[in-house]
Amino acid sequence: IDFLGRTVPVHWDYHAILMVGVWVMLVPICIITIRFGKPKPTLNGIREQVKLTNLVSWWFSAHKYGLYLAVGLSLLGLAVAMTASRGFSGSVHSIFGILTIVLGCLQVISGLLRGKHGGRNYGDPYDMTPRRRKFEAYHKTAGYFAGFFAIGAVASGLMQFPMPVLAAVVLIFVLVVLAACIVLEYKGYRHDG
Repeated sequence: IDFLGRTVPVHWDYHAILMVGVWVMLVPICIITIRFGKPKPTLNGIREQVKLTNLVSWWFSAHKYGLYLAVGLSLLGLAVAMTASRGFSGSVHSIFGILTIVLGCLQVISGLLRGKHGGRNYGDPYDMTPRRRKFEAYHKTAGYFAGFFAIGAVASGLMQFPMPVLAAVVLIFVLVVLAACIVLEYKGYRHDG
């Protein structure tokens, strides 16, 4: 880092830990918050404006800003990988990784173009305009594909550069997320749009 007068060694460990933290931990947490944190449908929609400082809409803020952070950190992880490998390697891992990051960036762009909810007040997440329905269809489908590619990137990365402790952390966290989703689904916290 020239402007600080310091040298920071670039290692694959940094890339692996960062990307696993983003795509195996942060992204699922952001998805769970929107899937299970959304309020029940009401006749009047949402009365409070959905914004970062409003505690009522924490579920949307955690999803939106958490995924913005995830995409930003992914771009940083990409920069670390490109620096460590001195370019694009063309391996299965790099292809899965690039596809994951491209879909993540497209998710951010699509979110900026998503349109408004229908209904009164500040919108009703269950009453959607046609533009919003198209966004929801794209956003969820592209999210599943991004998740698939992320799993491929993590698995192929851990095969290419074995880190047994990180692999154990991935397995444990995936099982915890699975258990949390089962419990939250059973308790009736999911309200689809």
